[in-house]
Amino acid sequence: MSFQAYLDTVRTKTGKTPEDLSASASDRGLLVDGQIADGVRATEITDWLKAEYGLGHGHAMAIYAWFKGKRA
Repeated sequence: MSFQAYLDTVRTKTGKTPEDLSASASDRGLLVDGQIADGVRATEITDWLKAEYGLGHGHAMAIYAWFKGKRA
């Protein structure tokens, strides 16, 4: 599965784009100025995405990668 396919599946499953999830993560203090906040670990982000949006580990990691700057 391509990276874009993961993002597309996340959107289908949650109704949220990576940008939407970025805004939600910012509201929770997980991102600051579009960057992962100091001291925030990948597990904290993926656990939140799994609990809040019902994502599996692979899809949560794709969003984490997007937060880290991967776009393709």
